[in-house]
Amino acid sequence: MSSSDIFIGETIGTALLILLGGGVCAAVTLKRSKARNAGWLAITFGWGFAVLTGAYVAGGVSGAHLNPAVTIGLAIEGGTKWSDVPLYLGSQLLGAMIGAVLVWATYYGQFHAHLTDPEILAAPPAEEGMVQEKAAPNAGPVLGIFSTGPEIRNVVQNLITEIIATVVLVLAILTQGLNDGGNGLGVLGALVTALVVVGIGLSLGGPTGYAINPVRDLGPRIVHSLLPLPNKGGSDWTYAWIPVAGPLIGGAIAGGLYNVAFK
Repeated sequence: MSSSDIFIGETIGTALLILLGGGVCAAVTLKRSKARNAGWLAITFGWGFAVLTGAYVAGGVSGAHLNPAVTIGLAIEGGTKWSDVPLYLGSQLLGAMIGAVLVWATYYGQFHAHLTDPEILAAPPAEEGMVQEKAAPNAGPVLGIFSTGPEIRNVVQNLITEIIATVVLVLAILTQGLNDGGNGLGVLGALVTALVVVGIGLSLGGPTGYAINPVRDLGPRIVHSLLPLPNKGGSDWTYAWIPVAGPLIGGAIAGGLYNVAFK
């Protein structure tokens, strides 16, 4: 797998992941969206389909990691060379930022209507959006479209939640290689991974919004801080390290656990 394959596959695949995942959050949150207030089920399945699309598109090019936690887990397991890790991570971050910009472009009118509506601006975060965290004093009214946030702010709990959820994801991906005589699941692997993401969202996503992917949170959060959105508020950088550190730790634990338990 060449460097250009990794760069192209991971950039495009991660951009599609964030476009569709962030897109469903925008659809559920923004005023004048036909899907407004569609709820948590719409978000969890939307993110699952986003993973399915990104993985299917990039799978044959770069292996479709689309997630630094997956890359770290695969490097520890031995399936990815450590020398390729920086390229994977950089491409994933770039793709995530591109995807976030595309979400903004797609919902440009809805962002403007939402962020200039007096009722939206007057409402506390707990009331105005389905994906905006409740206890976020420095978070803007549309930050939940771009990045995650906890329902209860507790550093230890939030970090542990992200670690546990990411271990489930990465371990499910690594153990695909144990099926079909060690040949993995082929094209079904993307579907299995997507369903695992839906399951994580339904079962483990309630406390923090389940980032389970550092660039899924960091890339769009950077874009949120840079976009010319009126009345957008803060980007909640005090919380931003948790959805980066938690998934990276979880990916590393999953890689080590796989080596101990399944090899």
